[in-house]
Amino acid sequence: MDTSGKNQLALSDQVISVARRLRQEVPDCLATGVVDMATGMLMACETTDSHPSEVLDLLAGATLELFQGRTVTMIEDIFKERRGVTSAERYFQEVLVNSTNLTHLFIRDERGADLVVVVVCPRAVNIGMLFAATRRVLKGHFALI
Repeated sequence: MDTSGKNQLALSDQVISVARRLRQEVPDCLATGVVDMATGMLMACETTDSHPSEVLDLLAGATLELFQGRTVTMIEDIFKERRGVTSAERYFQEVLVNSTNLTHLFIRDERGADLVVVVVCPRAVNIGMLFAATRRVLKGHFALI
């Protein structure tokens, strides 16, 4: 196997592992996922319940829109222009969405990989603990990417 194949396998294993650790270590976690923002595909998923594949596919697409949709990109471009920023840096790093019964936390990998993790918990979750536990797991797991 060539080096790029080994790196890809390592990334795949790491993504599956981070989804599993998030599911185990984030309090009250119901589901986790890792979305590749370059392709808009769900790379890994861990859940307490089975979900139709269409729902999981939509989650990946919704995550892509949430962070890189046309309007979001326009807002980021305006801020960059007004502040004289010329880098390709993305401004939106973390998004918290509350639905009727659930809380969804989306966090972009801060080390430059084009990945977003998604953590889903009951709406009654302690938000501070949700952020702290998710960040702790990500800090330890995505160090090699």
